[in-house]
Amino acid sequence: MEMDALKEFALAFIEISALLLALAIGVLILAVVWMYIVDVTQTSQTIRRNYPVIGRFRYFFEHLGEFFRQYFFALDREELPFNRAQRSWVYRAAKNLDSTVAFGSTHPLNQPGDYIFLNGLFPPLDEELKPRSAIRFGHGFAHTPYSTTSFFNISAMSFGALSAPAITALSSGAHKAGIWLNTGEGGISPYHLQGGCDILFQIGTAKYGVRDTNGQLSDEKLKALAAHEQVRMFEIKLSQGAKPGKGGILPAAKVTEVIASTRGIPIGEDSISPNRHPDIGSLDDLLDMIHRVRQVTGKPTGIKAVIGQSQWLDEFCQKIHQRGLDYAPDFFTIDSADGGTGAAPQSLIDYMGLPLSRSLPLVVNKLVEYGLRERIKVICSGKMINPSGVAAALCLGADCVNSARGFMFALGCVQALQCNKNTCPTGITTHDEDLQRGLVPADKAVRVAHYAHNLMHEVEVIAHSCGVAEPALLQRDNAQIINEMGSPQSMVDLYPEAQTLPQYRKSH
Repeated sequence: MEMDALKEFALAFIEISALLLALAIGVLILAVVWMYIVDVTQTSQTIRRNYPVIGRFRYFFEHLGEFFRQYFFALDREELPFNRAQRSWVYRAAKNLDSTVAFGSTHPLNQPGDYIFLNGLFPPLDEELKPRSAIRFGHGFAHTPYSTTSFFNISAMSFGALSAPAITALSSGAHKAGIWLNTGEGGISPYHLQGGCDILFQIGTAKYGVRDTNGQLSDEKLKALAAHEQVRMFEIKLSQGAKPGKGGILPAAKVTEVIASTRGIPIGEDSISPNRHPDIGSLDDLLDMIHRVRQVTGKPTGIKAVIGQSQWLDEFCQKIHQRGLDYAPDFFTIDSADGGTGAAPQSLIDYMGLPLSRSLPLVVNKLVEYGLRERIKVICSGKMINPSGVAAALCLGADCVNSARGFMFALGCVQALQCNKNTCPTGITTHDEDLQRGLVPADKAVRVAHYAHNLMHEVEVIAHSCGVAEPALLQRDNAQIINEMGSPQSMVDLYPEAQTLPQYRKSH
């Protein structure tokens, strides 16, 4: 009886499976017929019209190509914006794995723009090493100045562009590492505060988070923000390296209720920032805004800009001296033309603004010429995710380096290039809860902290090899840059050190 029942069950299963298979084949045939009719009758795509159904695979493979290219076709030193070798170092650092390599370098020593650091004959012994010097912002000018020993921090990434779990992980990781987190222009959310880290609040052109009902800067909201002990400094964003002259873009699909509340904007509508601050139309306006924010908040206030036309730097420095050092920014964040973004026109990403190798020494030299280098700290950002890039920026005169994409890799980013589509497979730049589920803030916060610690440690290793006791002592004569001919050239020759103009020298 049991065997008969088993046979009946098997026959029934086979019959049902056959029916389902026939049904599936039938549906597939109907789908193919439907696609064929649609393809031959449409007029917008030539490939589909000439090769109905089959032509659809072109677009499918084109979509998948950006995912599989990095694994099957690109070599370790190929691929943009970051190659596999660069990303792998970040992944290892974030996981706190051994970063040493064997046999020899795979990095060519003749690529234009690359850095070569010059080792010293007598590097300092372990007992001669110094702890990192404090970097002081706003001392003598802000009611509540800020000091930190971290020269590597998290660059501007707004809530909205990044998901809630990503911001939460960055905040907690920054606290563990003792570094700051820049809010980006999207305002401050509960997720920024959750981890307990130091926060640099960015005031974008739309004044998100500090705007009144008319979109104007609100002193009341500035005071309320400054009341948070975690909010250490304020940054007035003038422009961004990836899109100079273009405001921020947040697609409607990403403008959720909590994001709308954080920014002070309508739910479910595109959030597009003005291309500049409507209330800053001159250098005097800019100095007034810096002074106003510092007076209202009591905290250090600086500016962020990508450098293109640079003639204004002289007038800017002159006006600071005319109006008094109280009107000077406490810091200047210089963004590189190759900085990142969630969404921007390709023409701006590819062709607008100066790269950091040009703009950083230019700004540093101007500050030196006008005797403002001690007054204004220099921060830089843009594509520095490995120790070599950070060390080179310090050689060129930066006090601090900020990174956004480096910390995205630490969170698990795979460079899928889906940041603007709400389809990020790692949950970092999407508000799809199903995709966010894979990003566990508690685990990723540890990786963020490891990445920051290990990068700063390796920069210290570079500095010690150059013969100086700490990274803050790195100078232009500690490195060379590979020129267009593939030969190393001294930073000092390329960017001669500036001298303070006589009228701006301090009298003793």
